Amino acid sequence: MKKIITISREYGAGGGEIGKKLAEELGFEYYDKSIILNVAKEANIDVEHADKWDEMVPANFGFAQSLFDFYNRPLSEKLFDAQSKVIKRIGEAGNCVIVGRNANSILKEYDHTLHVFLHANRKWRIRRMQEQVEGTTPEKLAEQVENIDKKRKKYCSYYTNTEFGSAEYYDVCLDTGRLGIEQCVKILLEMARE
Repeated sequence: MKKIITISREYGAGGGEIGKKLAEELGFEYYDKSIILNVAKEANIDVEHADKWDEMVPANFGFAQSLFDFYNRPLSEKLFDAQSKVIKRIGEAGNCVIVGRNANSILKEYDHTLHVFLHANRKWRIRRMQEQVEGTTPEKLAEQVENIDKKRKKYCSYYTNTEFGSAEYYDVCLDTGRLGIEQCVKILLEMARE
């Protein structure tokens, strides 16, 4: 039986690290922001533009004509559509871990899925990021955490009509700050093997 694990996460909560460890332990394929490279090819957009408009919500529709492609659709919407197609192809292949990209909503109708949300308190996430990003102040990281979380919430709401981090859209929500990365991996491995 092929399985799909999607991981949504607050910025700095360890989603990428946990996702990679799960994929390695299970022998699954791992996908994250690198999906953007496939999306760019699918949408005939260069990688730089794809990365720039990733997780962006169209703003000022009538005033931001430079964001529109020749079909009068914002570039961010074109990217989301292309990304959804890529994620569905990955899901159909199965035995994969997908971090981010609203994969839980895109693949909500698929069987044999485990949709995960990872969160932690702000202080823990800032401390964790400080250990990983040298030379960045806690103030700068706090600003980054706030901005990226806000961007993800807005993006999720706009494209999926769901609420980012709301338990009803996931099978399990784990606090990585309280449980720790390794314990979260153990819990998710056990759930994935059921």
